[in-house]
Parts: sequence; structure tokens; C-alpha cells
Amino acid sequence: MDQVVVDGCSTISQLFWKRAQGYPEKVALREKDFGIWNEYTWNDYGRFARYAGHGLRALGMQRGDRCSIASEVNKEWMFADLGVIGMGGVTNGVYPTDAASQVEYLVNDSGTRFYFAEDEEQLDKVLEVREKTPTLEKIFIFDMEGLRNFSDEQCMSFDDLLELGKQHAEDHPDLWEREINAARPDDLMVLTYTSGTTGPPKGAMITQANMLYMSKSLQDVYGVYPEDEQLGFLPLAHVAGRMFYTFMAMESCSVVNLVEELETATIDQQEISPTVHFAVPRVWEKMYSQITIKLKEATAIGRWSYDWALAVGEKAAAYTKVGETVPAGLNVVHRVADFLVLKNIRILLGIDKCRWLSTAAAPIAPDLIDWFWALGKPMYEVYGQTECSGIATANLPGANRVGSVGRSTDGMEVALSEQGEILIKGPGVIKGYWNKPEKTAETFVQGWLHTGDVGRIDDDGFVYIVDRMKDIIITAGGKNITPSEIENQLKFSPFISDAVVVGDRKPFLTSLIMIDHENVEKFAQDNDVPFTNYTSLCHTQAVQDLIWSEIEQVNTKFARVETIKKFRLIDQLLDPEDEELTPTMKLKRKVVNEKYIDLINQMY
Repeated sequence: MDQVVVDGCSTISQLFWKRAQGYPEKVALREKDFGIWNEYTWNDYGRFARYAGHGLRALGMQRGDRCSIASEVNKEWMFADLGVIGMGGVTNGVYPTDAASQVEYLVNDSGTRFYFAEDEEQLDKVLEVREKTPTLEKIFIFDMEGLRNFSDEQCMSFDDLLELGKQHAEDHPDLWEREINAARPDDLMVLTYTSGTTGPPKGAMITQANMLYMSKSLQDVYGVYPEDEQLGFLPLAHVAGRMFYTFMAMESCSVVNLVEELETATIDQQEISPTVHFAVPRVWEKMYSQITIKLKEATAIGRWSYDWALAVGEKAAAYTKVGETVPAGLNVVHRVADFLVLKNIRILLGIDKCRWLSTAAAPIAPDLIDWFWALGKPMYEVYGQTECSGIATANLPGANRVGSVGRSTDGMEVALSEQGEILIKGPGVIKGYWNKPEKTAETFVQGWLHTGDVGRIDDDGFVYIVDRMKDIIITAGGKNITPSEIENQLKFSPFISDAVVVGDRKPFLTSLIMIDHENVEKFAQDNDVPFTNYTSLCHTQAVQDLIWSEIEQVNTKFARVETIKKFRLIDQLLDPEDEELTPTMKLKRKVVNEKYIDLINQMY
């Protein structure tokens, strides 16, 4: 494929500066602070990034130096990120949930010289390990609350860095643009560390060209425009968050609205009502369960109205999914159903203005995608990995098959190995892993990314993900079972947050279940079930019976050998700081299987 060019720019650095200069008064970011949405223009974005970059250069940063950022999604993250990139540095995102030991590994593996910490909590973690991180020179703090009297020669506030950068920019007025123009498509721009389920985390090396291609590809796939609004809530340490909130927004000049806190994301979404919306399956599952729980409190006529409207929506969606016109008679009935019921649900969820919804990063139940289509909002599943800088396949308007992850995007090739493993080649595929030549050689073979996913491709080129190669279960009877399909159906229940199906080399399947705390607690209160805390809630007979009834409903959808015979509840309330969960709140199968081996053994 020829060199990727967007609006005359062959690098992200050039594109960013062109946007800052070409759209100075247009809003680029909003951030909610104490309930108020504050606006920042592209001129503000460019100015703060420029000052951050100049500040780093004043402190000795050179092209290719690595800088790590440990923070929730916020404007400072984005200013620092583009400041580093603009000056030719490399940014590495650190999840705020990472423990001090993980921070130590990431700093040392990447050779980080400069570290950005969101607040006192993130600062404490890096200070705890700084004696073991010889490359680390300077730490910058975004939020100085609680640190007014703090003094450490290795640390400075982000505001002070910007002030230093402002002075340095005045003394070197041409430096920023020289560095912007010095960027090359093949320059390393981002390190994104993948989960270390099969060893220590690996730093995926994403170049300027990789991410420029991805931003253009997303534009080609769905179309994003300057008037579009996004909600920014996913971690920027994850490739999806960076891809949508930074680089796709840069390509399209659209607006990113950064949530006040993750806990306020639902309210923030209702206020903003975004026009395009990407989220991971757990977010979509929570939306579905929100409506399902409300229905239990509705009147009989309310429940009937919902069932009727949804059935009408499903009939209309059967046409819209494949790009066909809804028949006139059905269209009239659908308009009534939409006006009376469906539109109100969309407004409640904050998706009424969305032109499209998109999902990726984990398996999702096709029934859930169908539900959003029935509500009147097209949802497209896409597929990719950090190692291909984002997406490689996508469902498209008029080329959509629910249950598949779509066809390969323009410029990307998808094939299957003899073992059925999905292989990807194209301009999104990264250089390899930082400082890990053996892992690079194992994963990238003759230009093909070996994904570790088993799949199939139909005659029309639509790709279907079966499961992770290492997750396929072979029962004692020799039956091959893909647990993700069963787990997706279990998670469709409003009372089940996540599930891990167990049964490799076993006579039957069992499951470890994580309940939806909020919904199950409400169930217990509504039914006068006594409990004192999360653990006691999990052990009540009523909750055990509730979860088993949900499992039995799922069992009806599968062959006898694929049904769940027993289950156990994980009776600890987990959050992303726990090793069992990914930053996107998905259970890690290997960790769960090892940590809860006693629970598993009880079922056999």
C-alpha cells in the first residue's frame, strides 16, 4: 500500500499541528469539572501541547525518548501526549489501576526518562519504586491537590512544566515546527503494553504511519465529521481509547467530551448525547441490564408496550441491518412504536443522537447487538488487536452480519492458518515488541500477525471469531467447546457481570460467576433477602437460586454437552486493581482458573 496521507500530512505530528493552526477557534475538547463542561479549542490544544513539549526539551528530552503517563482520561493526558509526540518522543500509557510493581516493570522495560502522574495516588506508586528505576529522571504531577507542601527535586507540577515550556518556546520560536517537520512515518510514536497473561507485558511498537493509517481507516469505515461529538471515558493507555479520542478525533476535527469521573459516565453521556459512540461489551451489557431492571418495576401495560415496541423494532431492523428499505406498512407501525417507546429508551441511555454504535475488545453476544438494532441504533462489531494498531475487520452500513466481526478494512488482509488461526497483514500491523525479539519473531511471521484467535471466514469474506486458541476446552469425552459463546450468553443476564466456563479435560462444564453487584443487591432488597455485605449476598440461597435460574435459561440454547452443570460465585467484590480483572473489567481466564482452583475442584 502507498504511503498514507491525511489532508496532505504523512505523520500524526504534522496532522495535529495543521489542525491546531487550521481550526483555532473550533472546540476540540470538553472536560467536565465540578459539574461544568469547560471547552478547549484546537488552538488551546496546540498551545498546551507545544508548551509541554518545550518544557520537556528544556529538561533534556531528545527524539526517541520514552515518556510514561499514568492517569485517568483527562485533558492533561492529551496535552502531555501530543507534547511528547510533537517533540519526537514516544509515549507509553500506564493504567491508573497498575500496582507499584507493575509501574516499576513498565518504566524499566520502556526505559522511561519522564513520568506523568495524575495525582497523589499515582505519584506515591512511582516514588515507591524510583530507587529501582535508574532511567527515570523527572516526574510531573497533573493534580497537586493534597501536595501543596510537597517538595522533591525529582518532581514538579504539570503547570510548572507548562510555564517552563512557555519560556523555552519564547527563546526558541522555531524549534517546535522544526521538530514537527522532522517526524517521519516510520518513527516509533507509541508504546502500548499488552496484558501479560502468558508472561510479562509486551510493549507494542506503534509508529506514526500505523496510527495515521488507522485514523484514516476509521474515517473510511464509518465517517466522522467536525460536528460529531464523542464521549471520552475509556482509558487512554488502551489502544482503543487513543485511537478514538486522540487520533480519529484529530483526523475528523470532531469534539471529544471527557467525563468527570468514570462513576459519572452514564449521566455525562445523557448530557452530551454523543453522535458517535464506541464502547467495550461490558458497557453495552450494563445499558441492557439497566433497561431490563427498570422493566421489572414497570406496570403490566408498560411491560406490554416495551415487548410490542421491541418486536416491531426487530422486524424493522431485519431490513435496515442489510441496507434494505422497511416496507411502508411496517414503517408506519415502527414510527408509532419509536415515538411511544423506543425513542424514550434511547434518550434514557444517552444514545438517541448516535448515528452508529461500535463494539470491540472482547466477545459480545449477538443477541445484544440485535437489541440495539431493535432500539433503532445500528451497532457494528469490529475486530483488531493492539498489534495491528486498532481494527482490521469491520461491519459496515450495508455490509453487516451480526455474529461476525465484518470484512477486512481497506488495505488490511485477513487469512487463516492451517490450524484456523486468524492472520493479519497490512499498514496497521506494528513493527513488533519493544526489546523482545523472540516474541516478535514468534508473533510476526513474514509480515503476518499471528493473532492467537481461532476463526473462520465465509464465502463473502466475513470473519467469525471462534475463541482464543488457548481457551478452547476439550472435555474428557473429547468434545471441543468454545467457552466464549456460552459466557457471552451468561453475561446477557442483568444479574451476571462476567463468567468463566471451566471444563478442560473434565467430564462436564461448570462456571465461575461474578454477579452484577448493583442489580443483585436490588433484587435482594426487593425480595427481603437479608445480607450484610457482598460476600454474604453471594452466599444467600435466594441469590444462588436466582443465578441458577439464569444459567438454566442459557442452557436451553446449547447442546447437552455444552450445558453448565454446576457453578460457584466469586464472592469477592473485584475492581480493576485486582489481578483477576483487565482494565476493561473482564475476568482473566488463566488468573481465575489458578486463583480459584479450590472452588473449581468443589464442582467435580
